[in-house]
Amino acid sequence: MSVARCQAEISSAEFTDWLAYHQIEPFGEQMADLRAGAIVAAIYNVNRDTKKRPDPFGPSDVIPWLGGLTARPEPEPVLFDDPVAQTNMLRAELFGGRNGKAG
Repeated sequence: MSVARCQAEISSAEFTDWLAYHQIEPFGEQMADLRAGAIVAAIYNVNRDTKKRPDPFGPSDVIPWLGGLTARPEPEPVLFDDPVAQTNMLRAELFGGRNGKAG
């Protein structure tokens, strides 16, 4: 539903009610991620080495946007002062081969 259609069909009072309901009973994609995280955590816990990891995993431990196990830091950009060197590096990364030439 578009914002314009929502504004036309839902009053401010009803929208406020939905916001209040969401505070009591959250819904949406983030909640779906948490439900999936509970399943993944259960699988991890069944297979984890309790000597290496005595504490069980929880749903937030396996969800990247919550900083879980699979979260990876954003890589730093590789920047050269020489534009030709920068172009050659990009060609090599995109197309493989030495000096950006297929091979």
